[in-house]
Amino acid sequence: MSSVSEENQAAAAALKAKANVAFREKNFLEAATLYGEALEKNDQDATIWCNRAFARMNLEEFGYALDDATKAIELDPKYVKAYYRRALCYLSILKNHQAIADFKKTLALDPQNAVAKKQLEATQKLQRRIDFEKAIETEDEESAVEHVLQTIQQGGCEIDAAYAGPKLPPASEEDAAKGKKFGISSEFIEKMEEWFKSGKNLPRRIAWEIVLGCWDACVQEESLNEVILDEGMTCDVIGDTHGQYYDLLHLISLTGKPSAKHCLLFNGDFVDRGSWSVEVVLTLMAWKWLLPRSVLLNRGNHETRDMNKVYGFEGEVKHKHGEMTYKLFAHVFTALPLATLISPTLPPSPKTLASAVGKGQAPILSPEGVGIGFGPDVTRRWCTLNGITGVLRSHEVRQGGYAIEHDGLCTTVFSAPNYVDQSGNKGAFVRIDAHGTQEYTTFDAVPHPPMKPMAYAANMGLFG
Repeated sequence: MSSVSEENQAAAAALKAKANVAFREKNFLEAATLYGEALEKNDQDATIWCNRAFARMNLEEFGYALDDATKAIELDPKYVKAYYRRALCYLSILKNHQAIADFKKTLALDPQNAVAKKQLEATQKLQRRIDFEKAIETEDEESAVEHVLQTIQQGGCEIDAAYAGPKLPPASEEDAAKGKKFGISSEFIEKMEEWFKSGKNLPRRIAWEIVLGCWDACVQEESLNEVILDEGMTCDVIGDTHGQYYDLLHLISLTGKPSAKHCLLFNGDFVDRGSWSVEVVLTLMAWKWLLPRSVLLNRGNHETRDMNKVYGFEGEVKHKHGEMTYKLFAHVFTALPLATLISPTLPPSPKTLASAVGKGQAPILSPEGVGIGFGPDVTRRWCTLNGITGVLRSHEVRQGGYAIEHDGLCTTVFSAPNYVDQSGNKGAFVRIDAHGTQEYTTFDAVPHPPMKPMAYAANMGLFG
């Protein structure tokens, strides 16, 4: 262990104090940067490593945070908070067994730690459920779509006669000839949005019809979708919305509703974290059903079963609409495109790829601890190879709502303002016209009813 001069210790302490202020003000990026500067002065202080881990956790840079917490433990093997934060990092990247080991170590050092005890029990319960479901899984199991359609045909999911909420219109003659009972309309969507704002749920049958309508549209699309922008057309690229329904409604008031001339491209991560994920995804799927060519839904890493178990969507759907509805959502998520090519038709006509995941092929772990990270050299080579002028990706918080990175070739757009009610960030969307011009709009969070994030996540608290 190298010695640190008193002068550097004092400088590091001063930088740490500034970082603590930035953290309390929810400027997590600045806090992480300042903690890093403090470590350049004194890399032997375990508390600075642990504090930077916490800042990076709030930035969802779980891979980096895990490394920082590990360094803190190496410097102080009895550092309770470092074990607890590393456990949360493991849990966040779905490494439950490692998380359980660190929660146990936390309790061994601090037996009265009620929060760690609760997290340990919740994580053990989650892992037992995962193991059980894996054990009973069968290869030839009927798809959820087929099961739901069969249930409907057998009359097993009718709408209660006393239901007084928004009603789907009758199917068109063409769809009725195919055996369908209901259609979709903009009037229904508007009434549904008001119904959701009042805190009410749709009947299960109507939810099923919306998801099935989205399924019918998505199975017609390729895994790489394309939107061609002719003269007079625009496309708004929207980042993560993460179950923040009231912010989604505000966002759509800014973008305007989709139409034949105005596309809305939602770049994945519609669900999890926020506690109105059902309302968010049903709204997006209803618009997709109504305007399949003008509403584009890319699949994000949160449109997956493993993430839904931890971050709340599975629990929310089962609470509001039952287990079969969750299975239906999970199956339909597999039909979503992974990326969309935006192709303007007027000069200079740059082509941009919108991708929810945005991971490249560089040999380094991504900041989140899952997938692969990449730098500007990889982005440049990939764009050149594929004839693409830029990448619009999401999946990571940006305090200003968006960030133009990699020498202008890679833009991150994030559309969940004040993420999980604590990040203090703006939301943003990017408008692209037929010339390929990009216009950026940012917005703040709006008030919502008093329900905490991840309210349905089985007692999983992923910050601490």
